[in-house]
Amino acid sequence: MSVNIIGVVGAGMMGSEIALVMALAGKSVLLSDREQALLDNAAAKLDGLLDKGVARGLYTEDDKARAQDNMRTTLDLGDFAACDMVIEAVFEDEEVKAGVFAALDEVLDPTCLIASNTSSISISVLASYLDEARRPRFLGTHFFSPVSRMKLVEVIPGLETADETVAAVTAVCEEAGKTPVPVKDVVGFAVNRLIHIFWIEAIRLVEEGVATPEDIDTACKLGMGLPVGPFRLMDAVTNNLSLDVQEILHEAYGPRFMPRPLLKQMVKAGYNGRRAGKGWYRYDEG
Repeated sequence: MSVNIIGVVGAGMMGSEIALVMALAGKSVLLSDREQALLDNAAAKLDGLLDKGVARGLYTEDDKARAQDNMRTTLDLGDFAACDMVIEAVFEDEEVKAGVFAALDEVLDPTCLIASNTSSISISVLASYLDEARRPRFLGTHFFSPVSRMKLVEVIPGLETADETVAAVTAVCEEAGKTPVPVKDVVGFAVNRLIHIFWIEAIRLVEEGVATPEDIDTACKLGMGLPVGPFRLMDAVTNNLSLDVQEILHEAYGPRFMPRPLLKQMVKAGYNGRRAGKGWYRYDEG
């Protein structure tokens, strides 16, 4: 299966950077969202990311020009008709994703590959929202944030995913400079199950007064060799998304993934992390 034209649905932090790495890899990329303002915001952020990458020596001016030339935006999923592969990267909500798949079913070529960037929802469950004939060409590609820097992609086949689909999508990820790792289709896959157990226990330590978020971050970096501590990472991922994923994991696996009361309180109060200006740390002060 040759993949040259890639559509990405969802122009948020994940979707826009997935589009960027595919454009840098020489793919023709079409990025879609429901509002023009969201697309304009994504384009501006990607231009800024490319400028920073050039300044730091991560990209050349030619890389920047190639990525910009390779990427277009659209509000109309009907424009995806010519795509060889589409990656869904919308909000982590089963009903929202189901609506996207229903719309894609109406416009995509029968040979088009479809991937979901879900971080926790079963791929076989999501496949049920597609026409039965499409399910062999559907799988999960769980990228990690920030996509422009993180090398890992969990590649997750569903119950009906064809081997040829896994091979083709694995090749696309490798062409984009990623390291694909095959993972069984279970709720939360591999990395999220590990990291959320870690985060839940870290929050419990704060609730018990064992240590502050700052001191736990320092201890984890110095004692575990982590590049960033759990609380800084939660703020980057966003606390509301962390809570959403933990609720999905809790429903699937029971008490060991029960979200901590402090996280629920913070999310309800709007302490959602860096993009909100405040989370475990403050970002809205000078």
